[in-house]
Amino acid sequence: MSKAVLTSGVDHIGLTVSDLDATRTFFTECLGWTLLGENRAYPAAFVTDGTTRVTLWQVKDQADHVPFDRHRNVGLHHLAFRVADLATLYAVHARVADWPGATVEFAPERNGPGPKIHCMVREPGGNRVEFTCLPQDTVLHTYG
Repeated sequence: MSKAVLTSGVDHIGLTVSDLDATRTFFTECLGWTLLGENRAYPAAFVTDGTTRVTLWQVKDQADHVPFDRHRNVGLHHLAFRVADLATLYAVHARVADWPGATVEFAPERNGPGPKIHCMVREPGGNRVEFTCLPQDTVLHTYG
C-alpha cells in the first residue's frame, strides 16, 4: 500500500550568497528575472522567473565564510533551471560567460547520452547553477 504524497512542489529555494548585490544583479540583469522585494535589514532579496522563486540571503561574515564545496559539504550540490530550447541555452551560456564575477564550469553539452543538454556555472555569490533543455534538435555547436 503506497502512502499519500504530502507535498505539492517547490514554494521557493533559499540560497546564502557571499555578495547579495552581485547575485541579485546576476539574477535580474543577466538572467532577466524580476525582483519581488528586498529586506535590507535581514539582508535578503526575493527574485522570480515567473515560475520559480528564489530567496537570496547575504552570508553574515563576507570576509570569513566557508565557500561552496559540493564535494565536502552536506546540502546544495547545484540548482538547475530549465530553459525553453537549445538557442536559449546557448544565449544563457554566452551571457553568463561575459558576466562579471560569474564563471562557466562547462559549456552546453549532452548530459550523459542525451537528449538533455546542459551547462554549469557559478553565479557571482558562489552557488553552482545548471541550465538544461530537452531540444528537438540535439546537434551541438562546437566552441573554439
